[in-house]
Amino acid sequence: MNKIKHFGFDAKNYRILLIGLGINVLGYILMIGGGSDDPNVFNEDALFSPIRITLAPFFILLGYGVIFFAIMKKPKAASEIQETRAEEPKKEIVKDQKRKK
Repeated sequence: MNKIKHFGFDAKNYRILLIGLGINVLGYILMIGGGSDDPNVFNEDALFSPIRITLAPFFILLGYGVIFFAIMKKPKAASEIQETRAEEPKKEIVKDQKRKK
């Protein structure tokens, strides 16, 4: 049987994926908190802080975007192979045309 020589991800894709996961975790950590130990006390400044309302969701969406990029990015070796395969027939056609002249 043939061995699989190429996987969908290479080391760079995994690094980008882990960076995206780290950004997501940071966003979720920024959303944590704002509660009160006493149920009769409501602290709206902690609950509706700009960090929790704007910054944390931004980090979460950014993290998902980076993860999507890591999944969709083609490894460099695979793209180079495809480029050389696409160029080979063109070179043969040019060589055949030169031979005919």
